[in-house]
Amino acid sequence: MKQNLVALVSGLLFGLGLSISQMIDRDRVLGFLDITGNWDATLLFVLGGAVGVTIVAFRFILRLSHPIWGDKFYLPTKKEIDRPLIIGAVIFGIGWGIAGYCPGPGLTALVIGGVNPIIFFLALVLGSFLYDLYHLTNVEKEIKH
Repeated sequence: MKQNLVALVSGLLFGLGLSISQMIDRDRVLGFLDITGNWDATLLFVLGGAVGVTIVAFRFILRLSHPIWGDKFYLPTKKEIDRPLIIGAVIFGIGWGIAGYCPGPGLTALVIGGVNPIIFFLALVLGSFLYDLYHLTNVEKEIKH
């Protein structure tokens, strides 16, 4: 129960931060991504704030044996840069550049209404479903061989 409450509060705090920083404004995000045109560098402060807090906070948090309301930390173990990572990053970047949303801000933008966040959300769900279908098909092929 505590973990669910922490997840809820964290999600609300994250969504509030995305809203206040205007990361849910697709025009602002697209302006930030347009480095060769009319570049809007204001989101660099969001990036700097996030990286700064993470650098400082993780130094203390990861010294704990486990999270305050959890059994263990779930940290990535994979360190190498491989083909799926690069392909996924390229697809993510193309989608972000076209839509002006990535998953967190896209979901948060649903509260402001409009058709763009809804289309983004539906495409996100469809893309996730297609990945699961692709992944399951490949796993089944590996099992048969």
